[in-house]
Amino acid sequence: MLLEIRDLSVAYGKAVALENISLNIGEAEFVAVLGPNGAGKSTLLKAISRAQPSIGTLELRGESLQDLPAHAVVGKGICHCPEGRRLFPELTVLKNLMLGAYLQRDKAEIAAELTEVYQLFPILRERGAQVVSTLSGGQQQMVAIGRALMGRPSLLLLDEPSVGIAHRLKMEIFGAIKRIQERGTAILMAEQDAQSALRIADRVYVLEHGRVGREGTSAELAADDYIRQAYLGVA
Repeated sequence: MLLEIRDLSVAYGKAVALENISLNIGEAEFVAVLGPNGAGKSTLLKAISRAQPSIGTLELRGESLQDLPAHAVVGKGICHCPEGRRLFPELTVLKNLMLGAYLQRDKAEIAAELTEVYQLFPILRERGAQVVSTLSGGQQQMVAIGRALMGRPSLLLLDEPSVGIAHRLKMEIFGAIKRIQERGTAILMAEQDAQSALRIADRVYVLEHGRVGREGTSAELAADDYIRQAYLGVA
């Protein structure tokens, strides 16, 4: 198992954001986390990347991550593409991408990863010298994902990659995310677009009020009457 989470809890003061969450992700598996706003999706990803303190068991290939700082988690192969992208708006596309490789030392590997990012998102090669703030929201999301990939992750955490993006670019980004998995990178994606997530993910967890409400394969949840009504708008 790549990532194993057992009884993970997070609180902001007296407010409990996650309560006894348990889930797992296999090598090169694509897992989606669905749920409404405030369900704890972003908190879960922050806890995994150690941007948010938590209690419980959090293991990568059997090794605990709980006591590691965030930069050490990146060094272990977990890269987090956060909600809102968090880019450096006045830097160029290329400089933003290269910041994702700050722990890498092999120049040949960095160049190879940059080539792969450009293959996934060809527009970024064209816009390499352009300041990020001048890009569209969809193109900025491509930069954010590309920056995370420059860390050569074995597990990529994606937080709401489709928010605020035009439909055409959203479909392009989801297609690229699927190709990232197909090349051997495991993905944990928090997403509100349930229809798209169920189409491309292998398995799905549904978070509601800080707990896992449902879990199963994408096919199982797509056929679940509650999921169809609550998340897909199908009576």
